[in-house]
Amino acid sequence: MLQWQPIEEFGSITGPVGTAAIYTVVTQYLSSNATELWSELLCWLLLPILFRSARQSSYSLGDNKASRDSLPSPILRGPGSGVAAGSLSLWAVAFAIAVVSVYRAEYKSVVVFLPILSPLLLLVQSGFSRSDPSSPDITPSIRPKVQIFLFDTLPVSFLIGLFAAFTLCGWDLEASAFAAIPAIAMLVIYASFEHANAAYRTYFYPKVHLQQSVTALAPRVVVLLVACLIMDASIFDFTTINIPNTVFLGIAKALAWFFMARTAECTSWRIAPAIGTFGITATPGPFSQASEFQAISHLAVSILALGNMVHLIFKPSKTKRVPTLWLLAIASLGPYIMNLFVARDAVSTAQTFAGHSEKHPVEILSREADIKFQHLLRTQSANYTAAHVEYVRRYRTEPPPGLQGWFDFAIANQSPIIDDFDMIFDSVSPLLKMSGEQVSQVMRMAYEATGSDLWLCSFSSAQGTTQCQHASRTFDRNIASSFNKLLKGLEHSKIPDLKFLVNHLDEPRVLLPSQFAEDIGEQPSITLGRFNLKNMSGRPVGKEISKHCSNQELASRHTRNSTVESCGLPFVSDLSVAADLCRHLKHTSLHGLIARPKSFRLIEGLVPILSTGALPSMGDIVYPSPAYLEEEFQYADDQDIEWEKKRNNVYWTGSNTGGFAVDGSWRNYHRQRFVALAQNLHQPEEQHHTYLRLVNGVVERVTSSFLNSRLYDVAFTRLFQCRKTQCRDQHSYFNVRSWVDKNQAFRSRLVFDLDGNGISGRYHKFLASKSTPLKQTLLREWHDERLVPWIHYVPVSLSMEELPELVSYLTTTDSGQQRARNIAMQGREWHAKSLREVDFAIYNYRLLLELARLQDPKRKQL
Repeated sequence: MLQWQPIEEFGSITGPVGTAAIYTVVTQYLSSNATELWSELLCWLLLPILFRSARQSSYSLGDNKASRDSLPSPILRGPGSGVAAGSLSLWAVAFAIAVVSVYRAEYKSVVVFLPILSPLLLLVQSGFSRSDPSSPDITPSIRPKVQIFLFDTLPVSFLIGLFAAFTLCGWDLEASAFAAIPAIAMLVIYASFEHANAAYRTYFYPKVHLQQSVTALAPRVVVLLVACLIMDASIFDFTTINIPNTVFLGIAKALAWFFMARTAECTSWRIAPAIGTFGITATPGPFSQASEFQAISHLAVSILALGNMVHLIFKPSKTKRVPTLWLLAIASLGPYIMNLFVARDAVSTAQTFAGHSEKHPVEILSREADIKFQHLLRTQSANYTAAHVEYVRRYRTEPPPGLQGWFDFAIANQSPIIDDFDMIFDSVSPLLKMSGEQVSQVMRMAYEATGSDLWLCSFSSAQGTTQCQHASRTFDRNIASSFNKLLKGLEHSKIPDLKFLVNHLDEPRVLLPSQFAEDIGEQPSITLGRFNLKNMSGRPVGKEISKHCSNQELASRHTRNSTVESCGLPFVSDLSVAADLCRHLKHTSLHGLIARPKSFRLIEGLVPILSTGALPSMGDIVYPSPAYLEEEFQYADDQDIEWEKKRNNVYWTGSNTGGFAVDGSWRNYHRQRFVALAQNLHQPEEQHHTYLRLVNGVVERVTSSFLNSRLYDVAFTRLFQCRKTQCRDQHSYFNVRSWVDKNQAFRSRLVFDLDGNGISGRYHKFLASKSTPLKQTLLREWHDERLVPWIHYVPVSLSMEELPELVSYLTTTDSGQQRARNIAMQGREWHAKSLREVDFAIYNYRLLLELARLQDPKRKQL
């Protein structure tokens, strides 16, 4: 058993309070949601044994009269202090203990309102003292005046408690609202114990003396905890626990309670919240603080809690033993100093590129991208004759009827892109193998298929409007209204009457047969005008959507490598290669949409279906998402701030969409991996981040477990799309925040954006802002051909192995900050030129012309 030395002075109180604090720190360090209830159960099985053995020991504090008489006891033990606790009081305290344990088992967050219990207990203690006129003042004047002012003055004590509570919850009280429940329960517990020491009883309030009633209290606690475990198993199934860790945690809890009770016996139970607060603030990881202010705040709260402990055990004496309690401050100062040291070392590593930034992969890729972008602008056709020639050259076929009218519309509206619409033709061209009549027939069959969940939309040339119908739904997610809004004012006769299918779901739908089959009609299950519909919602789809990846295809793509030297870090240099499922089969387990999508109704065959986004191996025809036109995703300049005023970090908040969690594989989903990385949730031995440094002109790799959390402001604000057990596990694992304002991202210089169940509706808003978008996606979108990575945004690979180095370079180096600013301004300027509503209209206009030709009944199959 850990004891504060010297052992012959064990009754001097410094021993028990120091030991209680140490075991509380150990408890916080070992605690986990999975082991909470089991360890608490073990704790209350051990406590009666500990107290029984203590009463038999000659070192018992209660038996050491000389020692006890030398201590300043703020509460006189009166006639009622020895009265046995009533059954109702025991059950009330036992229930409160169970409530606190259940909260800790269900929520990752600590009891953030714990510091407020100190002033509340001071108020309770004052009430108990006033019931006996003979009771002495609870704040003897012999104590230092500063300590009395800080810890015994109710208004000041409340202010300190509020500051500590705000610090523990990260200044997000709304997200920690449920923590009020265990806080109230803890107040009941400590006040009941304090009431046992009061001279007179206050009716209608529990009164339990822990040391005297532990043998009666412990069985009640055990019964309630067993009931909680049975209920937990019936709802969530049995959870696998680490038995050694659970045993150590249970023992540490029991010892913490034991020494805390012995301390409170001769001081006050006000010391319990102080010890608990110290334990919480002394145990966060050295790299978990999100900002310097948060780190200093935790340190300040820790010192204040320690000061309160010293204040409550103060006694006038020549002994110098009490100040040794301040040595516990090392537990708080250590992580803070380590954080500063490692963070500065990481910054100095990044600064090795100072004066030679041109050798960093970010700079190399940006220069290459600028050449590509200038070529894109320079090669657009200036007249229709050139546009016609370019169309024939690219696609080896004549353009659809009406393309000249489209060209005139694009030129009149100053479209910067005239020729680069390969995405449309590449999606439509496989369907040209069918005749126009076959296309119309397969569209009708797909729409009428049970469970297809498709909208059949009709464009009227005479009226210039689009109407959509569904077999069972009434709300079309603004599909028709978006087409009507975008094509309003267009000379309708230039687009013929046509029908088209639109996917209702976020997830893509179409898997084309292998493009290497010489005759698509030879496919055993797929023939022209036929398709297979398979509902794979909530199931892994990786094998299904990559089954047409062939060795020939892989070989043809093998040569598409970047010339950029990045020391093995996957900086994205070619979007098509980075997102290619055939090239990166491991992507099937790293993206929630592929690992286990929420909804996925796969249509295999040649069926023209419009979707807002499509995986590289799939054949959906992409069109501008109506979400980009909704009010929620509109950019407002007055809600943004200048670059210089933005926080120098990367920001993202959102929900855990992207995949459906039914087992532990959710840890591999793309959103969960990103948040876990940014929140430093992996154990140090599991973290292997790679950074780059320049040594003698050569770029070298540096591997470290360090990730500077102050450069990331990332959190989930909603967790769903999971079974009960997995939702619970994610709540326990992540630091979840309350809802935040939709424009909060603009307070940061770097804004992260990634796929959900489908495309992200915030992307265009980020491009329009004065912040730099960091974009991770596997989905093709209509705008891909006009947005150039490293010029308009910063691409991030699905593995995110390069993200720590990327964020470090863009935030901690002068050249990186300047590059990030340039990308933000370039993206903002290009958004104003190429992602206007009229650019949506130009794209849809051309898309409808291709679809009209596709279903022309006079067209023969190619």
